[in-house]
Amino acid sequence: MVQDRTLLAKGEKMMIKNSSSRIITALVAALIMFTSTPLSANALGYPILLSEQDRYLSGIMASNQSYFQLPSYWNVESATVKLDYTASQLSKQEQSSVTLFVNGTPFYSFRPIIKENQKQHLQVNIPKGLLIKGSNLLTIEGGIRTTEDKLVCSWDETRDNWLHVYKSTSVDINYSLNPHEGTIKDFSERFVGMDTMNSSNNVIVLPTKSDHAALETATHVISGYAKGDVVKAGPLTLQPFTDMTWPTKPYVVAVSLHKDLPAVVKDQLTPQDWSKVAVIQVVENGAQQVLVVTSGEPTLLVKAGRLLANQEMVMQLDSNIKVVNESTEINTPDVAIQRTMKLTETGDKLTGVYHQERKYFITLPANRVIADSSQIHLDFRYAKNLDFDRSMVTILVDDKPIGSKKLSEDLADNDSLTLTIPKNLNVAGNFEITAAFDLELKSNYCVRNDAQMPWAFITNDTVLKLNTKEQTDLLFDNYPYPFVSDGNFNNVAVVLPKELDRSTYQTLSNVFSLLGQYAEGNRGEVRFYNGEESSDNWAKKNVIAIGSYADNSLIRDNNEKLYFKYDNNGKGFISNEKMSIESRYGTQIGALQLLESPYQAGRGLLVISGSSSQHGLLASKLIAAEKDRWKVWGDAVMADKDGTVAAFRFKQQAEAEPKGMFENIVDRPDILSFLVAAILVLALVMISLLLMVRKYRNKRGGRNEA
Repeated sequence: MVQDRTLLAKGEKMMIKNSSSRIITALVAALIMFTSTPLSANALGYPILLSEQDRYLSGIMASNQSYFQLPSYWNVESATVKLDYTASQLSKQEQSSVTLFVNGTPFYSFRPIIKENQKQHLQVNIPKGLLIKGSNLLTIEGGIRTTEDKLVCSWDETRDNWLHVYKSTSVDINYSLNPHEGTIKDFSERFVGMDTMNSSNNVIVLPTKSDHAALETATHVISGYAKGDVVKAGPLTLQPFTDMTWPTKPYVVAVSLHKDLPAVVKDQLTPQDWSKVAVIQVVENGAQQVLVVTSGEPTLLVKAGRLLANQEMVMQLDSNIKVVNESTEINTPDVAIQRTMKLTETGDKLTGVYHQERKYFITLPANRVIADSSQIHLDFRYAKNLDFDRSMVTILVDDKPIGSKKLSEDLADNDSLTLTIPKNLNVAGNFEITAAFDLELKSNYCVRNDAQMPWAFITNDTVLKLNTKEQTDLLFDNYPYPFVSDGNFNNVAVVLPKELDRSTYQTLSNVFSLLGQYAEGNRGEVRFYNGEESSDNWAKKNVIAIGSYADNSLIRDNNEKLYFKYDNNGKGFISNEKMSIESRYGTQIGALQLLESPYQAGRGLLVISGSSSQHGLLASKLIAAEKDRWKVWGDAVMADKDGTVAAFRFKQQAEAEPKGMFENIVDRPDILSFLVAAILVLALVMISLLLMVRKYRNKRGGRNEA
């Protein structure tokens, strides 16, 4: 009996031990499965920042809108708003609320936490059903109250009702990639997708000793994809085939004459008569997608590059190959500099009492300014329960009001406002138009915080008639002029060192990544030369010279004309009237210099240089992305490896010649009117005197006869 109990106890221990082993094994297996699932499912994450600046919602009922993009090749699994905010210290938490909308549909409301000067963090999921491919709109609508009253009444102090939304606020997307379609369209969207650009998973590659046709083709390719890049946070990468990092990139554009292509992609191309056609073809190199742009004929190779600069046409290429011959139409339409554009395609609704706004962002090259007769036509309607003695609409350009109109009950169903943009606003480059409504209720009329009333609606008949003109001073303030003019490359010559290294390739890409964003058309001309060729080749062009004193003869020959000159040995820059430069420091900096071309008056010369190609690359980074352009002004800029940037203006500002008396009178309409009136009066007096003298003589003559 005792032996049986002992055996039973041993059996139970064995069962427990085996059971424990199974449990541990199961836990380990579950842990392995849990940790490996994201990798096997190719789950990816991407945080989309909604603004580059902090934002403030001010007023009892205020809202702010932000757009975010969802590429069509993303399979979105979840989306999360991460909201960082601070609310007014005077806020009544139980009376205040904030609501989040996606594409006009509310999905989450909360009462803001009030802690003095402490940033609050809110994380909330967006329902997948509210998201769409392409552009999505996130609206943050705040009802911040500082009184105990639950009604919206006029005695709230609106300056106290604020919600600070930090620029760290984001929409975090968890997604997987849809399978490759193998088309040029699908490749192109992925190549400049925000996740691809952020991870530097793309590259454009050329032969190590690229001929001029391949370089020209590459600039058009860069131009096209720079326009297709939604985020525009940085430049594309350009490398030679000998750089061994490109085989590791998921998305590659290979630009080359057919004879110079690497065998790994050359052997996959569909056979062609390469002397008569160029080909744009997507091929696979393992898991890598490669878009090959090639031809045996240099002019056709460049034509294929121009096609890729036409993004509208690229988005229509739903096959894996496009054959280009002499008769293929690839040109973009003429760029419309003076144009009429809709501010909203579907209309915009504004709801809630008091001040409500809609903003519209207009892009323009930095050197274009608004000219005469530019107008904004606002077409709108609104609720009829307003206090029409106090309700109005105002239009602002870059937060400067240009006109207002009082709202009227008679016109509530169909109202409009047309205003001319004043010349003295001096609007140049990108600008913002704001339609601001003050939707006031009657002074003794308190309503509950109802999001549907009052309201105003801006219709899709709202348009901007935009007339612009170019500023042609050779200053970085007006860049990209003179290299881009009227939406196309403006007869550009690029003069490079004879031997190109990795830094020179990237400098070239930096320059054309930004210029390409401004080149709306693909008809402009870009030609490449090396510094050893005759200057007759570029004498009548706008020239971009890249290199150093030692490796580019154009820079060497024009050293005395530069604002920042090289020393006698060509090793580094020397001091001038604007900046003192220590000799060693002069060998460690890069420079951008924009001056009139020494070869032809009216043309420009941009010199991107340093003691070596790496230092020239430092300077080129300042003109690689729009976000860095604020650092660049005047006509000469220095940059060092520590991020120090110094900009100067050397050209003297043209002094206006003193006007003569006649010109001054013509420019003063009031004086001119007075003078005209005075001359008319004087003429009448003279005529009257002449008539009186004549009459007097006639009478006198009659008496003499008598």
